[in-house]
Amino acid sequence: MSFDGSFTHAMVHELSQTLTTGRVSKINQPYANEIVLTIRANSHNYPILLSANPTYARIQVTQIPYVNPPVPTNFTMILRKYLQGAILKDVSQVANDRVVHLHFTSRNELGDQQELLLIIEIMARHSNVILVDGASMKILDAIKHVGSDQNRYRLLLPGAQYIMPPKQDLDDPFAGVRDDLDQTIRDYPNQEVLAQTLQHQYQGLGKDTAAALAATLHETGDHAEQFQQFFAGFDNPQPTLEISPKNKTSFTAFPYPTAGTQQSSATLSELLDTYYQDKAERDRVQQQGSVLIRVVRNELKKNRTKLKKLQRTLAETENADEYRIKGEILTTYLNQVTRGETAVTLPNFYDENRDLKIQLSNQLSPNQNAQKYFKRYQKAKNAVIYVNEQLKITQTDVDYFTNIMAQIELAAPKDLIDIRLELQQGGYLRDHDHQKKSKKQKRQKVSKPDRFTASDGTKISVGKNNLQNDQLSLHTAKRTDIWLHVKDMPGSHVIIHAEHPSDETIMEAANLAAYFSKGRESSNVPVDYLPVKRLHKPNGAKPGYVIFTGQRTVYVTPQSDLVEKLAD
Repeated sequence: MSFDGSFTHAMVHELSQTLTTGRVSKINQPYANEIVLTIRANSHNYPILLSANPTYARIQVTQIPYVNPPVPTNFTMILRKYLQGAILKDVSQVANDRVVHLHFTSRNELGDQQELLLIIEIMARHSNVILVDGASMKILDAIKHVGSDQNRYRLLLPGAQYIMPPKQDLDDPFAGVRDDLDQTIRDYPNQEVLAQTLQHQYQGLGKDTAAALAATLHETGDHAEQFQQFFAGFDNPQPTLEISPKNKTSFTAFPYPTAGTQQSSATLSELLDTYYQDKAERDRVQQQGSVLIRVVRNELKKNRTKLKKLQRTLAETENADEYRIKGEILTTYLNQVTRGETAVTLPNFYDENRDLKIQLSNQLSPNQNAQKYFKRYQKAKNAVIYVNEQLKITQTDVDYFTNIMAQIELAAPKDLIDIRLELQQGGYLRDHDHQKKSKKQKRQKVSKPDRFTASDGTKISVGKNNLQNDQLSLHTAKRTDIWLHVKDMPGSHVIIHAEHPSDETIMEAANLAAYFSKGRESSNVPVDYLPVKRLHKPNGAKPGYVIFTGQRTVYVTPQSDLVEKLAD
């Protein structure tokens, strides 16, 4: 289900009950299109996410951790100026549209009370968060500025008069039933066509909501009563996560008819956190890590191209012995070779004296031709040694950047800081501010690994990037601790902080190692484990690379619910 007008209705109802009369205590903008307002209400802090993300626009209470930029944006500063300490008086929705108004009262610089509106418009790529003066309806600022060259209907710029989005000429389903409902149902016996028709009659019906409503109205009974009961479900929601037979997930305010399985949540906000946990985090990583991703992809492309060229060169040098044989045959039969010839046929004593045709340079003497073949042989022989060395180095680089790309794919936004630092230290990435802040960056500490607790209380640490992995495995862990890593694929270093962990703890730690690896979506993933003292990092090896012996291997299928259970 999309975050349509009907779901917005349910969310506004939930937020109103929880947040009204609360006070704004913190304002942050962790990501380009998202604001988090922390509202203190009923002795609790509620982080309210206002997202104008083109794909995941929404409003909700969120418990997903976020990372703030070192310097607040201009929009953040404007919000703090006007809303810090403000009281939330009401949360309202414009008809059944995806437009939510947060009504605040605050004190201006003179101490006079002022009314402020924080408006979130949930409209795909046109989504926005706008701060408006309640008295004059002048825009104080917006998370996305929209000028006349982008929208002739209205400006979304500081100082401009706020104008509502174009109004749809549709009925609000929460205001009552249209008189022609029975006729509409008779005219459209096909459920899919009826759903499309209802979307053109009633405001705020997403595709899934319209399909569920059409299915309800096709049941026997009083259609007006069915219609009203359906929309009453949004006032008394039963937050539901639906998982289709093809393993696709969707969220609904209450259970819709489905062929898949359903999971319930305590609140709509918890439901959205469950649904968006991975999707939104992946999107945030893609946005914040775009530079890192581009650098790593370029390095991978460059090294893979180099690898192919080296392999072709190696294939060409496989004929090195032919040059040696021709040189030796020419040397043996010099008296049978005449200067000025371009080719000569001689018996090959390496092949039962069969005739062998040898190309010659008519500008060289017979002996010089022989020496030319020996030089080509020596060059090819030396090339084999060089090419094999380069192949090994290049393959190591390919493996290294493949591992970093896997780490980015599995990373939370906070994990990108260490990955960026690693690429900078390796000379692969330079920020505009890097040279100015080089001394500061040398002092930058690697963030701490994630912590987990096994069922029996044993502590487990998981490195999320190469710098964390090195720090954890080579410096923090005791020599008697147990180290785990997925077999033959990119993944996290996992440390069990115990010398003799139970079999259950080993399996739980192996599950963590498989989950935080390229094998997350696989089953029966092999995981190696051994004491830390058997690890060794070769001199000059890249971050995160270790070699080991004497490992044992277990097989696990990653379970996200177990990971959540073990998390500290």
